Amino acid sequence: MAIDTKELMKQVGKIRVITSRLVDDKLSGEYHSVFRGQGIEFDEVREYIAGDDIRSIDWNVTARMGHPYIKRYSEERELTIIFLVDISGSQCFGSAKRSKAEVAAEITCLLALSAVKNQDKVGLILFSDRIEKTIPPRKGRRAAIRLVREVLAAEETRRGTDIAGALRFLNNIQKRKAVVFIISDFMDSNYVKELRVTARRHDVICCPVSDPVESNLPDVGLIELQDPENGNLFIVDTSSRKVRNEFKAAAEAHAAELATSFRRLKMDTIHLSTDRPFVDEVRKMFKKRQTRAGR
Repeated sequence: MAIDTKELMKQVGKIRVITSRLVDDKLSGEYHSVFRGQGIEFDEVREYIAGDDIRSIDWNVTARMGHPYIKRYSEERELTIIFLVDISGSQCFGSAKRSKAEVAAEITCLLALSAVKNQDKVGLILFSDRIEKTIPPRKGRRAAIRLVREVLAAEETRRGTDIAGALRFLNNIQKRKAVVFIISDFMDSNYVKELRVTARRHDVICCPVSDPVESNLPDVGLIELQDPENGNLFIVDTSSRKVRNEFKAAAEAHAAELATSFRRLKMDTIHLSTDRPFVDEVRKMFKKRQTRAGR
């Protein structure tokens, strides 16, 4: 998906404008309540007031001042958000106005802008069947926009997908707990074990990306298709009901397998498609987490 610099910045600007409108106070507030800090940190000391928990008394300060003082703590707000984005060949596909790669860039922008508005750090790992690029977590709006630019600017590749390898890489470089968004069509196998390991260390949200044609092949007669990850060409008779049904059954089986894996691992998901907006899916996930947490 190589594009020139002028066109790239035009796309980045368009996505930034669209997603900035969505990152309003409501969405930002939902983000803050859903993704809390990893603990508490010391804030200040103040004089003891009747009714305060005596376990909070700072005895060193109390001894110096001659009367009781207590320690106050606040939530350790700062989080690290990592976007693990699939840029393998299948991500370049899109039958509507957007490709799966463009949807990945848009959801990255929306969530990254929400994160930096709450003073969190955002980082990026681009992968295919290998790690293509890594951007360490940084704060600020410029950091968020850079992630979008890198997703859009990723070179088109016919390489395959190695989700397990990407997860192992993440676990090796990110020792502290992070919120991890995995954005992929998950057209891969043998990654569930590594996904389980990652879920123990980090807060993982899976974002499967799909295109409607992948589950409903249109009746347009004989067509030549190319596997985007290995370049192989093959002829498909889309006028055959049997062919279309088999195509649909395979897509449904893949979706069902994904749903089962995510459910068993108790992972939250944001379902993305190239033919519809996704902000409602984001809010659905937020609401689910809020309900589960009793907030």
